Amino acid sequence: MKRLIASILTSAALFCCVQTASHAAQLTVFAAASLTDSLKEIAAAYEKQSGDKIIFNFSASSTLARQIEEGAPVDIFFSADEAKMDGLEKKGLIDISTRRSRLGNTLVVVVATDCALQINSASDLTNAAVKRIALADPKAVPAGIYARKWLDNFQLWPSIEPKVIPTENVRAALAAVESGNVDAGVVYKTDAAISKKVKVVFEVPVADGPKISYPVAMVASAPQPEAAKHFLGYLVGNEAGAVFTRYGFIVLSAGGK
Repeated sequence: MKRLIASILTSAALFCCVQTASHAAQLTVFAAASLTDSLKEIAAAYEKQSGDKIIFNFSASSTLARQIEEGAPVDIFFSADEAKMDGLEKKGLIDISTRRSRLGNTLVVVVATDCALQINSASDLTNAAVKRIALADPKAVPAGIYARKWLDNFQLWPSIEPKVIPTENVRAALAAVESGNVDAGVVYKTDAAISKKVKVVFEVPVADGPKISYPVAMVASAPQPEAAKHFLGYLVGNEAGAVFTRYGFIVLSAGGK
């Protein structure tokens, strides 16, 4: 009898585990490279609460938007600029009712920690001592586009463009500075904060730089729409907001588009 009871209890436990697993969703989130560390921490906490599994694809927002256009199975897109999200919205590829502008950021100029370069303004990047500058691709990637807009504001882009080493994304620009392959780089403040191999030598004043905005939305063809909406609700909530703030992002209103 004891063996029978033990067998029944074991079977019941296994059934509960199977049922729980069957109700758990696996979400695919495409997110800007600059969100890597903060989103991994947020997802770890959410997975414990929900039982869902979050799978990330971190890359340049331009690359991710193109993959969504090509039909990649994605639940949520978290872009580093509004333009990439606008492009998808115009093509009917996102659920516009779920779109929110969630975060802001600022640009900084970084050099390797042992570098003696002094950068006190945008114009200092034209100095002969600064020979190579890493930027995320200024023709396509948000971080690079923002950096070019900042330099254009001071009519400096024509002088600086020949020095630019374009990279795949902002994290690659950061890595170029860390490795010493370039003299300086322009990255997000949040990226500089996670590296012990670079130092910030100049922070672009908000008034001088372009408005940096990170929108998030559910993809219209999301394989797991209900679970995606739940995770979106978490991303725009206070708990996730506290994590974003700790990583240096500017947390915007959860309700605004």
